Amino acid sequence: MVILDGTIVNVALPSIQRDLGFSSSDLAWVVNAYLVPFGGLLLLSGRLGDLVGRKRVFVAGLGVFTAASLLCGLSQDPAMLLASRFVQGIGGAVTSAVTLAMVVTLFPQPKERAKAIGVYSFVQSAGGSMGLLAGGALTQTISWHWIFFVNIPIGIVTALLAGRVLAREHGVGLGKGTDVVGALLVTSALMLGVYTIVETTNRGWTSAHTLGSGTAALVLLLAFVARQAKAPHPLLPLRVFRSRNVSGAMGIQALMVAGMFSFQFLCVLYLQKVLGFDEIHTGLGIFPVPVAIGALSLALSPRLIARFGPRAVLLPGLSLIAAGLAVLGRVPADGSYAVDVLPALLPLGIGFGLAMPSLATLAMSAATPQDSGTASGMFNTMQQIGSAFGLAVLSTLATSHTDALLGDGASTTSALTSGYQLAFRIGSGLVVVALLLAATLLRRRSSSTAQRPAAEKKPVAENATR
Repeated sequence: MVILDGTIVNVALPSIQRDLGFSSSDLAWVVNAYLVPFGGLLLLSGRLGDLVGRKRVFVAGLGVFTAASLLCGLSQDPAMLLASRFVQGIGGAVTSAVTLAMVVTLFPQPKERAKAIGVYSFVQSAGGSMGLLAGGALTQTISWHWIFFVNIPIGIVTALLAGRVLAREHGVGLGKGTDVVGALLVTSALMLGVYTIVETTNRGWTSAHTLGSGTAALVLLLAFVARQAKAPHPLLPLRVFRSRNVSGAMGIQALMVAGMFSFQFLCVLYLQKVLGFDEIHTGLGIFPVPVAIGALSLALSPRLIARFGPRAVLLPGLSLIAAGLAVLGRVPADGSYAVDVLPALLPLGIGFGLAMPSLATLAMSAATPQDSGTASGMFNTMQQIGSAFGLAVLSTLATSHTDALLGDGASTTSALTSGYQLAFRIGSGLVVVALLLAATLLRRRSSSTAQRPAAEKKPVAENATR
């Protein structure tokens, strides 16, 4: 529900603009007002889960998200919708930051954990694609208000089930990591950083606004790192990044997600503006991707990771994603869905279904029960940074290239297609860089070692010596 809400709004933007009277420049903030707090609060929310209990944080965030969804659906003017979307982003961050942490603590056995991470990865990956279909269907058949109202029954049922199913936990206590200064620094840095990236579409990458706010975000982030190195109870223990597999997985994920946004955003535009698809047919056209992701994440990926290790599964996954984006980089202006688009969607879905569970396993491989929430929040933070960066860079380059061709007298369809082609190729290049980093940075290790919590590794070694 939380991940889906990041994309379900996209197809409803024209209806929201007509109904509420948004200007063209302000309309993007229907999306950005959700992304800025979501990306900025994930790390802090994950740490709070470690300190006060992940179940408590999860249910609290779910309540905020559900209530904000109701306010979004009831909005009658731009100010109310944007304020409600901001609160909704806060609830989404608080909820999603601790989900992966709950997975790795609830399923300590390697095979069970691999299956659980596969389910988690499928839900997370498919949510974005499913949002396009759900948003189009609800907007066309009822109204845009229902893209928010649909969250209310889901949120209530989920909260009731969480209260009954999830075990109560108290966390390690606020005294073990209440770094107020660190919390202010990292939240400010991440929110300002995401804001800077999403605003580049309107202001450009070399504008005084972008350079100034980007520099401020970097200074705040460096101050946070310096604070964590000296704080007695750091918000983000820097030992988390001593593992090459953990730090490498975080960076690789950001690059992969940035590249994939050329598909998630621009492929939709190609289907609608070049091939003439409506909202529902666009959602159906993208549907093979979540189907392939589900088939791999739920069935094959967990078994492959358990047998060969996450690194061995990640490499072919990234290769397939890069290949799929490269195929999209050749779509013609007079193309057809079956010949030019569908052959690219299948490797994209299969590759993502292999890569995402592998990255989640690697990112959480060194997490202990005391800092699993922090690792989970960091993993989700890198995903949001990659999403914002990919969307800003690729859409800007595609638009600039299209405008240049239009200025030279090219037809609208030809110029749009050429801009999309450029973005797809750059997205493929970003995934190739991620593939190279995965091949060189990540260590080969057995799946059992990679997935077993740190607390379980020592007894295994002792038994082996006996």
